[in-house]
Amino acid sequence: MNKVTSYFSVGLVAGLLLATASFAYIQKGKLQSASGSSLGNTVDSKVLKAAHNLDQTHPVHLAMVHMQERLLAYSGGSMSLDIYPGGQLGPQTQCIEQLQNGALDITVVSASPMEGFVPEMAVFSLPYVFRDRNHYWSVLDSAIGREVLQMGVEKQLRGLSFYDAGSRNFYTKNELVKHPDDLDGVKIRVMNSKTAMEMIRLMGGSPTPISWGELYSALQQGTVDGAENNLPSFYSSKHYEVCKKFSLNGHTRIPDMVMVSEAVWNSLSPQMQTWLEAAAQDASRFQRELWQRESRLAMDAAKEAGVEFFTPEQAPFVESVQPMLESYKGTAVGDLLQQIRNYNSN
Repeated sequence: MNKVTSYFSVGLVAGLLLATASFAYIQKGKLQSASGSSLGNTVDSKVLKAAHNLDQTHPVHLAMVHMQERLLAYSGGSMSLDIYPGGQLGPQTQCIEQLQNGALDITVVSASPMEGFVPEMAVFSLPYVFRDRNHYWSVLDSAIGREVLQMGVEKQLRGLSFYDAGSRNFYTKNELVKHPDDLDGVKIRVMNSKTAMEMIRLMGGSPTPISWGELYSALQQGTVDGAENNLPSFYSSKHYEVCKKFSLNGHTRIPDMVMVSEAVWNSLSPQMQTWLEAAAQDASRFQRELWQRESRLAMDAAKEAGVEFFTPEQAPFVESVQPMLESYKGTAVGDLLQQIRNYNSN
């Protein structure tokens, strides 16, 4: 089995293992719903409608299936999830809005679009907020992380847990990005985000917003010279076929968030709330391990395809974006940024 086949089979194998494990919890009720992901719903069970925009082999979906199974186990079959993957219920922003208006119970979204509903969450889109992965998870698992999860309650948005979405890194067609100077005049695809564009400008690059679906052809045609994203996305998008240089500079770490409608949360009994929180935390731990494995597989497969990797010194990159970070002093985002950067993960 080659690396490409191995990488994409991981999700399938994990899904089959999860399905097998869940059999012990399923005694009656339907096995399949319109979404294709409802397990063990009984006539009297409380079924929560959940959605995300990723495919069924992605770590986020496998983690949601795991959450579904743990919820069935904790509740003895009286609570479950009905999962709609692949953007069936709309893109991330629409799913957040559906939580607010009661059309959806649970969603998994990036912290980036949450910024439009909870301004403080803009902190996650800033560069070099976290020192490394250990600092990242130490903060998210601390009182700071728990406070962030509650910041949207007044907007009808309650956070249950965080998922790993890795670090975003530069990858290019020609030269490795070893120093900010290497970005001089280089056209880098970014999300349509003021923060992302300003970051690239400060580092010396030329930010070019392009939709994700159009990026492969843009790289091929030379519309852009490179892009930035995490390892699994770099590989699954097949950008490794065009970009053979990958710099592990880790400029941002933007978590995914499991969100529940505050109205739905308040409709649950205290016992149901406890079950739901426990299932969400179990799934978070599961997803972190799965993400790490997927990242390793993606790197190995990309190397086999001829991609060169390099880990640069972070200090010059951090120095280049200091004006952006300092511009938030005296704001709610700046206060949260200071708390995060001062947090001791030891």
